[in-house]
Amino acid sequence: MKVLIVGANGQIGKHLTSFIKEHDDLEAKVMIRKEEQASYFKDLGAETAVVDLEEDVNAIAKAAEGMDAIVFTAGSGPNTGADKTMLVDLDGAVKTIEAAKEAGVKRFVMISSYDTTREAIQSASSSFAPYVAAKHYADEWLRATDLDYTIIHPGALTNDQGTGKVNAATRVERNEIPREDVAGVIVATLENDATIGKEFQVVTGTEPIKESIHSL
Repeated sequence: MKVLIVGANGQIGKHLTSFIKEHDDLEAKVMIRKEEQASYFKDLGAETAVVDLEEDVNAIAKAAEGMDAIVFTAGSGPNTGADKTMLVDLDGAVKTIEAAKEAGVKRFVMISSYDTTREAIQSASSSFAPYVAAKHYADEWLRATDLDYTIIHPGALTNDQGTGKVNAATRVERNEIPREDVAGVIVATLENDATIGKEFQVVTGTEPIKESIHSL
């Protein structure tokens, strides 16, 4: 399976690229924003495409040509304003979904936020609400397609070393999860067609990643 990782230069994307390098049945192509980011991924044996998410759909679709799956793990980051949140976390996600259609890529894995319900938007702080709203509408856009999608809702992200053990279900108690384990969850999701059409929350837990995803 050839996988385009959108937002590969983020920490989840880097872990995911490393995991895919060691996987017999997966092959990574990374979509990055700057040429100077390419050497890291070339050292991992990944093909690179330099495309800014603020470009048009056709540029993203060109990067997606020949792919079997797309993983969207891009984000504007905590230090940007609501304008970049809208352009990357919402519009960037929607353009990537439309690019998947244009390129004929059916499998789409979305890394969302822990809770993107309408209630979560209303209860979020004024600074966090634009991000939750962006993720809410990006998720809604994906659900309305005929793509073979999975939406992953990770808990609070940390840079701790992964444990390889999680708790994944439609609803789980709020907790943290290392970015490395989120990448492991993505791999397990791509391996398991039973995750198509599903979405789930995932946090650090006690069950091995593959078993937890298999039990969804």
